[in-house]
Amino acid sequence: MATLIIALRNAHRVITTSAVAGRSTTVFRPQYGWISRYYCSTDFSYAQPLNIDLSNEESKRRLFNRFLYRSKQRGFLELDLVLGKWVEQHIHSVDENGIKALIHVLDLENPDLWKWLTGQEQPPEAVTVNPVFSELQEKVLKNLDYYSSPETRATPAQPGVRGWDDIKKGRDGPITGNR
Repeated sequence: MATLIIALRNAHRVITTSAVAGRSTTVFRPQYGWISRYYCSTDFSYAQPLNIDLSNEESKRRLFNRFLYRSKQRGFLELDLVLGKWVEQHIHSVDENGIKALIHVLDLENPDLWKWLTGQEQPPEAVTVNPVFSELQEKVLKNLDYYSSPETRATPAQPGVRGWDDIKKGRDGPITGNR
């Protein structure tokens, strides 16, 4: 019961803060319903209205800091490193269309995004045409080719390479599991 009250209180807070004068943004992202000031649908059309204020330095700084945080604190270490580094290097040189493309990439779910970036699964057409995604995928695949051998990677459309719970075989290894 207490969690219901907390959820209702938070929903009321979100609704009342989204009604601030001058802010006409959508509050919920379509994938997982968390609060977002920016919305970009999965069809990725540049014609969709996004209120991105790049008029003064303070709003730019806030926007760039928000993107840095969202790219470095995703909860998926590999994506935190890849996206965080890319955003650090490119955020000051992207235009408004690049920002919209970045918003679309940041709104994608972690497991799907990682599989698409590493080539384990074929990304949908809406994601493939995204310039930020294309640049990130090119960088990730180039690093995979340079730093890892193909035997260690999962083949496309196959289950991932097993690791921590593989059966250890050998004279001193456990019979099952990772003990």
